[in-house]
Amino acid sequence: MSRATVLVLYYSRNGSTAALARQAARGVEAAGAEARLRTVPPVSATVEAVSPPVPEEGPPYAKPEDLTECDGLLLGSPTRFGNMAAPLKHFLDSTGPLWLSGALAGKPAGAFTSTSTAHGGQETTLLTMILPLIHHGMLWVGLPYTEKALFDTRTGGSPYGASHVAAPWNDGLSPHEAELSRALGERVAGIAIKLKS
Repeated sequence: MSRATVLVLYYSRNGSTAALARQAARGVEAAGAEARLRTVPPVSATVEAVSPPVPEEGPPYAKPEDLTECDGLLLGSPTRFGNMAAPLKHFLDSTGPLWLSGALAGKPAGAFTSTSTAHGGQETTLLTMILPLIHHGMLWVGLPYTEKALFDTRTGGSPYGASHVAAPWNDGLSPHEAELSRALGERVAGIAIKLKS
């Protein structure tokens, strides 16, 4: 039997969400699963005209097949007014055929986000990312308080998922933010491995 695969799908504008994605992928690999990093292109009124078919750097753009082929999903976005960013929402809105077929039902999923302020809507963003996944029948995986870093963090992290406060006083991921991101990756991967076997 092949290793379980966890898709780490995110949009990142300034690199903070991408940093969380890389830590989550490390957690996936630590649990014994394969992490598959994918991103989505920016959107505009003429998305096809501004987005090359392959990004110049970083992970490739996600395709619907990435969702059907994975055994688990980690979804990441910066916060936009307490909600996920439009590029990720645009991609999720295109997954209607997967919803009709039930292709994602029963797979574990978790979420991660970044904000520029401590109270910038991290938890609402995590909740908005999970809602379409619940409609797909996915199993929401959060971070329980058995993760000691949830008690200790003075930056990002919540039971709803991993997060980062991208403020001038928190340049780069804090040790707790990185730890919680890896823990979320391990949790989703561990459940994906169990369900696959």
